[in-house]
Amino acid sequence: MKKTFAIMLSILALASCGPKAEKAPALDLTNLDTTVSPKVDFYKYATGGWQQKNPLRPEFSRFGAFDVIAENNQKQLNELFESMLDMKAKRGSVDQKISDLYKMALDSTTRNNLGAEPIKPYIAEIMAVDSKEALAELIGKMNLTNGGGFYGFGVAADLANSDNQILYIGQGGLGMGDRDYYLLDKNAELKAGYKDFLVKVLNLAGIEDAERIATEDLAVEDAMAEAFWSREQNRDVAASYNPMSSADFYSRWPNLMMDKVFAAAGVPDQDMLVVEQPSYFDALDKQFAATDLENLKSYLLAQFVSGSCGALSDDFYTASWEFFSHQMAGAQEQKPRWKRAMQVPNGLLGEAVGEMYVKRYFPATSKAQMLELVEGLRKAWNEHIDALDWMSDETKAKAHEKLDAFTVKIGYPDKWKDYSTLDVDPDNTYYENLRNASAWYVQDNLSKLGKPTDRTEWYMTPQTVNAYYNPTTNEICFPAGILQKPFFDPDADAPVNYGAIGVVIGHEMSHGFDDQGSMFDAKGNMVNWWTAEDKEKFTAKGDILVKQFDEVEILPGVHANGRYTLGENIGDHGGLSIAYTAMQNAVKEHPQDLIDGLTPDQRFYLAYATVWAQNITDQEKQRLTNMDPHSLAVNRVNVSLRNFQSFFDAFDIKEGDPMFRPEEERVHIW
Repeated sequence: MKKTFAIMLSILALASCGPKAEKAPALDLTNLDTTVSPKVDFYKYATGGWQQKNPLRPEFSRFGAFDVIAENNQKQLNELFESMLDMKAKRGSVDQKISDLYKMALDSTTRNNLGAEPIKPYIAEIMAVDSKEALAELIGKMNLTNGGGFYGFGVAADLANSDNQILYIGQGGLGMGDRDYYLLDKNAELKAGYKDFLVKVLNLAGIEDAERIATEDLAVEDAMAEAFWSREQNRDVAASYNPMSSADFYSRWPNLMMDKVFAAAGVPDQDMLVVEQPSYFDALDKQFAATDLENLKSYLLAQFVSGSCGALSDDFYTASWEFFSHQMAGAQEQKPRWKRAMQVPNGLLGEAVGEMYVKRYFPATSKAQMLELVEGLRKAWNEHIDALDWMSDETKAKAHEKLDAFTVKIGYPDKWKDYSTLDVDPDNTYYENLRNASAWYVQDNLSKLGKPTDRTEWYMTPQTVNAYYNPTTNEICFPAGILQKPFFDPDADAPVNYGAIGVVIGHEMSHGFDDQGSMFDAKGNMVNWWTAEDKEKFTAKGDILVKQFDEVEILPGVHANGRYTLGENIGDHGGLSIAYTAMQNAVKEHPQDLIDGLTPDQRFYLAYATVWAQNITDQEKQRLTNMDPHSLAVNRVNVSLRNFQSFFDAFDIKEGDPMFRPEEERVHIW
């Protein structure tokens, strides 16, 4: 589920369920490690061969099935971009914008010659601030290019009235991202590395007293981190929804001078805006009053230079990579320049690139098959709701209503984003073009303020290897990028497709009924549609899932965070449960013999594990445990599957086997 302003896969075509299964077995048995028993470690049994065939390359801190597809997509897109290098595109056309951004991203010679020159005017602007009032105005201006630190604000659907677009403001501005990196002693080495990084890039920018500025920045960040809401607190949607007027905001937190910030950003006063973490702003207001102007400027300066590294010379990029990718995540080698270059137009002109991608690489037949899969999963969901023994008929009726109202988006949008007003000037510096593009995106977002919600908008580009559920539009979306092997194979047998993309479909559907999505009704409004007793039972079941994941030791002394990952774990649990039923329905209608000596149930569970095949560094395990609401891949398999008797039956797992979990310790939600 997406956060507010930071915004926020039934039955196969019958032709692919029978004879085609023999022609395309779909499962690559070399992905298995048969030296390991599925009764001992199913993840290793199902993916150990894949791990051996796909060793972690130096540029990656983790590499999995998702990344295999993403790598292929990148190569395809890069070929498209390379074919545009010699074209003479009309100024202002999408082709011109894509090709010029790609050329500039490749041109390290020019950037290396310029060094820090592109950012020096903005450094001088920060240094010239002579009062906290002027600082507030500068923060407002910097927010127009996604800078400013301390907090972030933007426009998204009103959680209580999803047809309207309103302003949200929430905590932000920690350079390392998560508060634990600042507060926990075990992260002292990383914190020291972060300071070294800041000193290095401040020196590269030609700023005197880099050591002092980095020290003062960290003092400001430490104080912010003390007040930051935890990851678990931020998952409490209701607690994060605190409406008030602009006037009330100004009155409660006068030291932030938000009237000057909003005025400088061109944001008019609002009868209602939403503050996501009020206690953070209580503390930040006091911090602004008690902190010297020069210290606040040091923070703003350090964060500005740090955030500019990717658009400057190679020494800036390398300094950033050495800390964030190498020290924090464990990568051993920088990504090749072509990958870094193609990511720029792919990110800034994502839907325009997506339009090119789907024309070349996405068959229309895949969209039709996906729609059939979704409807099969929806049918299975309705069957499960009817069969629930813990939910009342009253709540079941509302659940059916919400499920029936799901909007399904497959492949690519019906209406493409208009980039005509986004200017890419080949005579400008790379930095300035990226800065202008950031400003365009901020204005594009702010322009929605007070307008009706556009429910046709997509929150992922078509080439993205992912999927999502959005609660305020009650929609599930599956971009073209993920609709390929090993997730979706139009020639595969039903169990394989259900175990892979079918679980992904079910996972996203489950987000509409997880601990957060369950708070929104069929129209996408934060309205309680549960009886008190049903909600209590649902919460208790979720608590069991929390306990199962909390017990997992990721690294020595480091445990998984079951509470923080609860929504995604409910998604996996529901996806597996519903997709298994949809698979059974398909196999009953079109019986399937053994394929490669494997039963339909075995193929279903092996297909599921295959999509989570992965190699990963210890540093990345730690970082993801701190930052990612998804559980690590191994636990999405080994912990989640141990709740299903059909899994135990498929692989003859019995009491006493390491993969076995007693019935009384399992949880059955959906």
